[in-house]
Amino acid sequence: MRADVYPSALHLVRYGFLNAAADFRATYTWRSWLFGWLGRMLAQVLFFTGLGRVVDQPGAARYLALGNALMTCVVDTMAVVATTSGERRAGTLSLLVASPADPVWVFVGRSVHWPVSGVATALVALFGLGPFFGVTWSPAQVPLVVLLTVLTALGTYCVGLFLAVLVVNVPRLRNVVSNCAYLGMMAFCGVQVPVGFWPRGVGAAVQAVPLTHTLKALRALGDHRSTAQVLTPVLPAVLTGALWLAGAVVTFRWLVAVPARRAGTLDLSG
Repeated sequence: MRADVYPSALHLVRYGFLNAAADFRATYTWRSWLFGWLGRMLAQVLFFTGLGRVVDQPGAARYLALGNALMTCVVDTMAVVATTSGERRAGTLSLLVASPADPVWVFVGRSVHWPVSGVATALVALFGLGPFFGVTWSPAQVPLVVLLTVLTALGTYCVGLFLAVLVVNVPRLRNVVSNCAYLGMMAFCGVQVPVGFWPRGVGAAVQAVPLTHTLKALRALGDHRSTAQVLTPVLPAVLTGALWLAGAVVTFRWLVAVPARRAGTLDLSG
Protein backbone atom coordinates (compact mmCIF):
# COMPACT_ATOMS: atom_id res chain seq x y z
CA MET A 1 0.00 0.00 0.00
CA ARG A 2 1.33 3.41 -0.90
CA ALA A 3 2.19 5.76 1.98
CA ASP A 4 0.39 8.62 0.24
CA VAL A 5 -2.89 6.62 0.26
CA TYR A 6 -2.56 5.24 3.78
CA PRO A 7 -0.44 7.79 5.62
CA SER A 8 1.03 6.98 9.00
CA ALA A 9 -0.38 8.30 12.26
CA LEU A 10 2.60 10.67 12.50
CA HIS A 11 1.83 12.17 9.09
CA LEU A 12 -1.82 12.59 9.98
CA VAL A 13 -0.99 14.33 13.26
CA ARG A 14 1.52 16.53 11.46
CA TYR A 15 -0.93 17.71 8.80
CA GLY A 16 -3.64 18.02 11.42
CA PHE A 17 -1.31 20.33 13.32
CA LEU A 18 -0.81 22.49 10.22
CA ASN A 19 -4.59 22.91 10.06
CA ALA A 20 -4.63 23.64 13.78
CA ALA A 21 -2.04 26.38 13.35
CA ALA A 22 -4.10 27.93 10.56
CA ASP A 23 -7.21 27.77 12.75
CA PHE A 24 -5.38 29.45 15.61
CA ARG A 25 -4.17 32.27 13.37
CA ALA A 26 -7.73 32.73 12.13
CA THR A 27 -9.10 32.78 15.67
CA TYR A 28 -6.55 35.05 17.35
CA THR A 29 -4.27 37.89 16.46
CA TRP A 30 -1.35 38.40 18.83
CA ARG A 31 -3.25 41.32 20.33
CA SER A 32 -6.50 39.42 20.91
CA TRP A 33 -4.63 36.47 22.41
CA LEU A 34 -2.42 38.64 24.62
CA PHE A 35 -4.99 41.14 25.83
CA GLY A 36 -8.09 38.97 25.43
CA TRP A 37 -7.44 35.35 26.27
CA LEU A 38 -4.27 35.73 28.36
CA GLY A 39 -5.69 38.72 30.21
CA ARG A 40 -8.83 36.75 31.05
CA MET A 41 -6.85 33.78 32.38
CA LEU A 42 -4.55 35.95 34.48
CA ALA A 43 -7.61 37.70 35.92
CA GLN A 44 -9.00 34.27 36.88
CA VAL A 45 -5.79 33.40 38.70
CA LEU A 46 -5.84 36.72 40.55
CA PHE A 47 -9.50 36.26 41.51
CA PHE A 48 -9.04 32.87 43.16
CA THR A 49 -5.74 33.85 44.71
CA GLY A 50 -7.40 36.94 46.16
CA LEU A 51 -9.92 34.66 47.86
CA GLY A 52 -6.98 32.95 49.54
CA ARG A 53 -5.95 36.23 51.09
CA VAL A 54 -9.48 36.81 52.36
CA VAL A 55 -9.41 33.41 54.08
CA ASP A 56 -6.34 34.62 55.98
CA GLN A 57 -4.87 31.14 56.30
CA PRO A 58 -1.08 30.82 56.12
CA GLY A 59 0.05 29.67 52.70
CA ALA A 60 -3.45 29.82 51.18
CA ALA A 61 -2.64 32.52 48.63
CA ARG A 62 0.48 30.69 47.48
CA TYR A 63 -1.41 27.40 47.26
CA LEU A 64 -4.15 28.94 45.15
CA ALA A 65 -1.77 30.91 42.97
CA LEU A 66 0.18 27.82 41.96
CA GLY A 67 -2.88 25.64 41.42
CA ASN A 68 -4.84 28.20 39.41
CA ALA A 69 -1.81 29.19 37.32
CA LEU A 70 -1.40 25.59 36.19
CA MET A 71 -5.17 25.26 35.77
CA THR A 72 -5.17 27.90 33.03
CA CYS A 73 -3.68 25.41 30.57
CA VAL A 74 -6.49 22.95 31.35
CA VAL A 75 -9.13 25.54 30.48
CA ASP A 76 -7.38 25.97 27.14
CA THR A 77 -7.08 22.27 26.36
CA MET A 78 -10.74 21.56 27.10
CA ALA A 79 -11.61 23.68 24.06
CA VAL A 80 -10.87 20.54 22.02
CA VAL A 81 -14.34 19.29 22.95
CA ALA A 82 -16.01 22.19 21.16
CA THR A 83 -13.69 22.37 18.16
CA THR A 84 -13.84 18.64 17.45
CA SER A 85 -17.63 18.78 17.40
CA GLY A 86 -17.26 21.68 14.98
CA GLU A 87 -16.02 19.23 12.34
CA ARG A 88 -19.52 17.75 12.24
CA ARG A 89 -21.24 21.11 11.95
CA ALA A 90 -18.83 22.18 9.20
CA GLY A 91 -19.58 19.03 7.21
CA THR A 92 -15.96 17.81 7.17
CA LEU A 93 -16.46 14.87 9.53
CA SER A 94 -18.09 12.72 6.86
CA LEU A 95 -15.17 13.37 4.49
CA LEU A 96 -12.64 12.38 7.15
CA VAL A 97 -14.52 9.20 7.99
CA ALA A 98 -14.85 8.29 4.31
CA SER A 99 -11.12 8.72 3.66
CA PRO A 100 -8.87 5.62 3.63
CA ALA A 101 -6.75 7.07 6.44
CA ASP A 102 -7.51 6.62 10.12
CA PRO A 103 -9.43 9.82 10.96
CA VAL A 104 -8.82 9.61 14.69
CA TRP A 105 -5.21 10.77 14.23
CA VAL A 106 -6.44 13.74 12.25
CA PHE A 107 -8.46 14.74 15.29
CA VAL A 108 -5.44 14.27 17.56
CA GLY A 109 -3.51 16.85 15.55
CA ARG A 110 -6.47 18.98 14.47
CA SER A 111 -6.86 20.77 17.81
CA VAL A 112 -3.34 20.51 19.17
CA HIS A 113 -3.03 24.29 19.10
CA TRP A 114 -5.01 24.34 22.34
CA PRO A 115 -2.36 22.62 24.50
CA VAL A 116 0.29 24.82 22.86
CA SER A 117 -1.68 27.92 23.81
CA GLY A 118 -2.35 26.42 27.23
CA VAL A 119 1.34 25.88 27.95
CA ALA A 120 2.12 29.48 27.03
CA THR A 121 -0.74 30.79 29.21
CA ALA A 122 0.22 28.70 32.23
CA LEU A 123 3.91 29.60 32.01
CA VAL A 124 3.09 33.31 31.92
CA ALA A 125 0.89 32.84 34.98
CA LEU A 126 3.47 30.74 36.86
CA PHE A 127 6.46 32.96 36.15
CA GLY A 128 4.68 36.30 35.85
CA LEU A 129 2.11 36.22 38.66
CA GLY A 130 3.57 33.53 40.90
CA PRO A 131 6.34 35.67 42.48
CA PHE A 132 3.75 38.16 43.78
CA PHE A 133 2.27 35.37 45.92
CA GLY A 134 5.42 33.58 47.03
CA VAL A 135 5.69 31.14 44.10
CA THR A 136 9.32 31.45 42.99
CA TRP A 137 11.62 29.18 41.02
CA SER A 138 15.36 28.81 40.85
CA PRO A 139 16.99 28.66 37.38
CA ALA A 140 17.57 24.93 37.87
CA GLN A 141 13.85 24.37 38.48
CA VAL A 142 12.65 26.17 35.34
CA PRO A 143 13.07 23.19 32.95
CA LEU A 144 11.04 20.98 35.32
CA VAL A 145 8.32 23.61 35.61
CA VAL A 146 8.09 23.74 31.82
CA LEU A 147 8.08 19.93 31.57
CA LEU A 148 5.30 19.54 34.13
CA THR A 149 3.24 22.23 32.41
CA VAL A 150 3.63 20.48 29.05
CA LEU A 151 2.65 17.13 30.61
CA THR A 152 -0.41 18.76 32.17
CA ALA A 153 -1.50 20.27 28.86
CA LEU A 154 -0.97 17.07 26.89
CA GLY A 155 -2.56 14.83 29.53
CA THR A 156 -5.69 16.93 29.88
CA TYR A 157 -5.81 17.31 26.09
CA CYS A 158 -6.15 13.52 25.92
CA VAL A 159 -9.00 13.73 28.42
CA GLY A 160 -10.62 16.37 26.23
CA LEU A 161 -10.23 14.20 23.12
CA PHE A 162 -12.06 11.37 24.84
CA LEU A 163 -14.90 13.68 25.87
CA ALA A 164 -15.00 15.16 22.36
CA VAL A 165 -15.59 11.71 20.91
CA LEU A 166 -18.48 11.13 23.31
CA VAL A 167 -20.27 14.32 22.25
CA VAL A 168 -19.43 14.32 18.53
CA ASN A 169 -22.90 12.92 17.82
CA VAL A 170 -24.56 15.43 20.16
CA PRO A 171 -22.68 18.68 19.39
CA ARG A 172 -25.20 20.81 21.29
CA LEU A 173 -23.63 19.44 24.50
CA ARG A 174 -20.07 20.37 23.56
CA ASN A 175 -19.81 23.51 25.70
CA VAL A 176 -21.65 21.93 28.63
CA VAL A 177 -19.30 18.95 28.68
CA SER A 178 -16.20 21.11 28.21
CA ASN A 179 -17.13 23.49 31.03
CA CYS A 180 -18.18 20.71 33.41
CA ALA A 181 -14.91 18.88 32.73
CA TYR A 182 -12.57 21.71 33.59
CA LEU A 183 -14.70 22.94 36.50
CA GLY A 184 -14.69 19.40 37.91
CA MET A 185 -10.92 19.24 37.64
CA MET A 186 -10.62 22.67 39.20
CA ALA A 187 -12.74 21.56 42.16
CA PHE A 188 -11.49 18.03 42.81
CA CYS A 189 -7.90 17.67 41.52
CA GLY A 190 -6.14 19.77 44.16
CA VAL A 191 -6.33 23.18 42.51
CA GLN A 192 -8.45 24.99 45.11
CA VAL A 193 -8.29 22.58 48.05
CA PRO A 194 -6.20 19.46 48.71
CA VAL A 195 -7.54 16.25 47.23
CA GLY A 196 -7.77 14.85 50.76
CA PHE A 197 -10.45 17.42 51.57
CA TRP A 198 -12.96 15.37 49.56
CA PRO A 199 -14.44 11.94 50.40
CA ARG A 200 -12.26 8.95 49.61
CA GLY A 201 -14.29 8.02 46.57
CA VAL A 202 -13.67 11.40 44.98
CA GLY A 203 -9.98 11.21 45.85
CA ALA A 204 -9.75 7.79 44.24
CA ALA A 205 -11.59 8.91 41.10
CA VAL A 206 -9.36 11.90 40.41
CA GLN A 207 -6.29 9.67 40.38
CA ALA A 208 -7.39 8.91 36.82
CA VAL A 209 -6.88 12.56 35.85
CA PRO A 210 -3.35 13.60 34.78
CA LEU A 211 -3.74 17.05 36.39
CA THR A 212 -3.94 15.48 39.86
CA HIS A 213 -0.44 14.05 39.47
CA THR A 214 1.28 16.88 37.63
CA LEU A 215 -0.05 19.43 40.11
CA LYS A 216 1.21 17.27 42.98
CA ALA A 217 4.64 17.17 41.35
CA LEU A 218 4.64 20.92 40.75
CA ARG A 219 3.72 21.63 44.37
CA ALA A 220 6.53 19.33 45.51
CA LEU A 221 8.93 21.21 43.25
CA GLY A 222 7.75 24.56 44.59
CA ASP A 223 8.25 23.33 48.16
CA HIS A 224 11.83 22.27 47.30
CA ARG A 225 11.19 18.63 48.17
CA SER A 226 13.40 15.77 47.08
CA THR A 227 13.80 14.82 43.44
CA ALA A 228 12.02 11.53 44.11
CA GLN A 229 8.95 13.33 45.51
CA VAL A 230 8.86 15.58 42.45
CA LEU A 231 9.31 12.85 39.85
CA THR A 232 7.21 10.08 41.42
CA PRO A 233 3.86 11.58 40.30
CA VAL A 234 5.14 11.99 36.72
CA LEU A 235 4.73 8.30 35.84
CA PRO A 236 1.02 8.09 36.74
CA ALA A 237 0.48 11.39 34.93
CA VAL A 238 1.95 9.95 31.73
CA LEU A 239 0.14 6.63 32.13
CA THR A 240 -3.27 8.19 32.74
CA GLY A 241 -2.81 10.54 29.80
CA ALA A 242 -1.90 7.60 27.56
CA LEU A 243 -4.96 5.67 28.74
CA TRP A 244 -7.27 8.60 27.97
CA LEU A 245 -5.74 8.85 24.50
CA ALA A 246 -6.18 5.12 23.94
CA GLY A 247 -9.78 5.43 25.13
CA ALA A 248 -10.38 8.27 22.65
CA VAL A 249 -8.95 6.24 19.77
CA VAL A 250 -10.95 3.10 20.55
CA THR A 251 -14.17 5.00 21.27
CA PHE A 252 -13.93 7.06 18.09
CA ARG A 253 -13.58 3.94 15.98
CA TRP A 254 -16.40 2.22 17.86
CA LEU A 255 -18.89 5.09 17.92
CA VAL A 256 -18.12 6.99 14.73
CA ALA A 257 -15.69 5.64 12.15
CA VAL A 258 -16.60 1.95 11.88
CA PRO A 259 -20.43 2.35 12.06
CA ALA A 260 -20.38 5.20 9.54
CA ARG A 261 -18.22 3.29 7.07
CA ARG A 262 -20.38 0.19 7.37
CA ALA A 263 -23.59 2.17 6.87
CA GLY A 264 -22.10 4.30 4.13
CA THR A 265 -23.55 7.46 5.65
CA LEU A 266 -23.09 9.94 8.44
CA ASP A 267 -26.08 11.95 9.54
CA LEU A 268 -25.00 15.57 9.93
CA SER A 269 -28.28 16.84 11.26
CA GLY A 270 -27.11 16.75 14.91
